Amino acid sequence: MIGLDTNVLLRYVLQDEPTQSARAAKIIEGLVSRENPGSVSVVTLAEMAWVLKSVYRFGNAAIAAVVERLLSLHAMIIECENEVYGAMVALREGRGSFADALIGALGARAGCLYTLTFDRGALRLPGFAAA
Repeated sequence: MIGLDTNVLLRYVLQDEPTQSARAAKIIEGLVSRENPGSVSVVTLAEMAWVLKSVYRFGNAAIAAVVERLLSLHAMIIECENEVYGAMVALREGRGSFADALIGALGARAGCLYTLTFDRGALRLPGFAAA
């Protein structure tokens, strides 16, 4: 198994830098089986979503489509896949940011009754309560 950093995923998704994008595609498309998978952490996905929104000005639907595409790669192991999927759905439905939805889902997975926040946007998501 090999870990994949945010910049490798971004080059693969964006195809915006010829040399690195080609290398990223070769790496990710070379992950042809569960015997030699790529591993993507929730931190990597949260960072990727932030970069896509803040630097590349992707909208929520476009970011959700990128996450969904990565979830569909058979030789990719996504940390906390169910929680990532739920965060992607929340983002697509406009219920909050990817990171906030992921924080709430991971808190629930850890057994938290709720996650306290000052963020009004996060309060629209399940698992949050006002601090």
